[in-house]
Amino acid sequence: MGKNLLLWLVIGLTMMSLFNMFSPPAQKADKMAYSTFVDKVDGGLVETATIKDNQVSGQYRDNAGELKTFKVTVPSNDVTLSQRLLDQHVVVDVKAPDEVPFLLSILISWFPMLLLIAVWVFFMRQMQGGGKGGAMGFGKSKAKLLNENTARITFEEVAGCDEAKQEVTEVIEFLREPSKFTRLGGKIPKGVLLVGAPGTGKTLLARAIAGEADVPFFSISGSDFVEMFVGVGASRVRDMFEQAKKHAPCIIFVDEIDAMGRHRGAGIGGGNDEREQTLNQLLVEMDGFESNEGVILVAATNRPDVLDPALLRPGRFDRQVVVPQPDLLGREQILKVHMRKVPLAADVNGKELARGTPGFSGADLANLVNEAALNAARYDRDKVMRADFETAKDKVMMGTERRSMIISEDQKKTTAYHEAGHTLVAKHLKNADPVHKVSIIPRGQALGITMQMPEEDRFNHDKEYLLDQISIMMGGRLGEELVLGQMTTGASNDFERATQLARNMVTQWGMSELGPMVYGEREHEPFLGREITRQTNISEETARKIDAVVRKLIEDNYDRAKAILEKHMDQLHLLAKALIKYETLDTTDIDRVMKGKKPILIKEEEPLPSSKQNTPPEQPDSKVDMGDDGEKKASGDEAGQAS
Repeated sequence: MGKNLLLWLVIGLTMMSLFNMFSPPAQKADKMAYSTFVDKVDGGLVETATIKDNQVSGQYRDNAGELKTFKVTVPSNDVTLSQRLLDQHVVVDVKAPDEVPFLLSILISWFPMLLLIAVWVFFMRQMQGGGKGGAMGFGKSKAKLLNENTARITFEEVAGCDEAKQEVTEVIEFLREPSKFTRLGGKIPKGVLLVGAPGTGKTLLARAIAGEADVPFFSISGSDFVEMFVGVGASRVRDMFEQAKKHAPCIIFVDEIDAMGRHRGAGIGGGNDEREQTLNQLLVEMDGFESNEGVILVAATNRPDVLDPALLRPGRFDRQVVVPQPDLLGREQILKVHMRKVPLAADVNGKELARGTPGFSGADLANLVNEAALNAARYDRDKVMRADFETAKDKVMMGTERRSMIISEDQKKTTAYHEAGHTLVAKHLKNADPVHKVSIIPRGQALGITMQMPEEDRFNHDKEYLLDQISIMMGGRLGEELVLGQMTTGASNDFERATQLARNMVTQWGMSELGPMVYGEREHEPFLGREITRQTNISEETARKIDAVVRKLIEDNYDRAKAILEKHMDQLHLLAKALIKYETLDTTDIDRVMKGKKPILIKEEEPLPSSKQNTPPEQPDSKVDMGDDGEKKASGDEAGQAS
């Protein structure tokens, strides 16, 4: 808005200047009758006179003796004027008449109007699609044609998705050598849909296709088709395929296709809107009466569930290539790709880093390497060390440390027993993931964190593992309650996640006495229209049974966690006091502390707090209440537990 206002101001000032430049100057001289002029000449009142054509201008004195200017038109047959002026000793100056070229005179008279027309045309072109295609630029495609001068990415820079690379490599080979596949009656695929979670590398894979293919590559976003004017999206789809046919064989890449390909008729208010017209045109272009031989549409989305079924059928998107979260080997390959760009110390082990980052996507791993490099630069190191990667991993997984946050000793003690409760329960359950690190240093929105790290990638979870997870979530509240005799808001997120996990076990996964049956609908319907018309398929009696079973699951695991903490109360005190003193313990330190030894991260010879105190300490006069911005937000401290 500011730029447009400034532009209009500049244009207005320019127009005013041009009008003043080409408009004749204002005449301040008094127009005088010829007879009056002759009387004043004869009376000796005229001082100066300038003769130009039949116009005379100059100065004269009025009756009061003041000088004034005049201008008078002289008859063309008056030949005595010059002599009369000379006789009265008037200073006379004669100027030749101006000769203005005809074309220049036309330009001077029409220039302001031409300038107004040019400004109007400029703004019309800007509003109608940035000037592309003139006044009809609305319906022109915004697809960018990538050529050999564009920065290229090859398949060597794409790691962790070998099967997806193989699928798209066949598409490129088909365009390069179609006879290899058509000799047996095969047909070229018309569309390839890349599906995967955010950050898995769908767009990067498409860019690699552009870098590897020797064919034209058009790139466009799904949102580029939709404008405020009706019919623009459909027109742009037609124009895009027309351009592609001229460059066939070629590839069209549409990123975030769910912006234009959502399910038709699922909303409220009818289905004849601009987005659906755009989708209809895309469906016709991909598999209509006309043949698009040699034009392959590659699209990417992380929401395949919202796409229209007509878009996903064979004949349009013949292949759906899943770009999954990388496994252990894939994470190692991705780390190698990104670590090639940074100098590494000898103690950095890519395989070890890959094992310690389960669930990380390609984007997460790229961010991990970047954060490690930034941390090394912060300390003026020449190479990135293993400690930098550990710091970066903690920052990515748990958040940035907030050491400047002022926490009272009572709140620190409460947080320490909360995290020690989580840790101790996890250490004594055989199906739980190993505890990687526990800390009471505030990170992000959490006051403390207990992070578990699975030993291997988990693709499904058994019932015993899920029950252990519920017990671990209950350990935080129990640590506060058994030792300090108080309850705080810090366990709110623990209870929320435990309740949701138990409800999913009963209603979705059939892990309860209610049997292998799904109760109720999933609550994340993608469309408003479906959400309003959705009906529950369970009775009130069944809902009461579900609530009872969920409550029993939580209470049983609450009692199990309580029994563990009561049995190992001495270890709970050791862990909590070590956390209060050292703030952060890793898995090796946790094992040493539970055995009564000091953590190996401490260099000085200091004894650990005594483990003989099994009785709760004296309570303060008032209970610690951290408020909504304290413990309640600290409920995110167990984010590392959920796998």
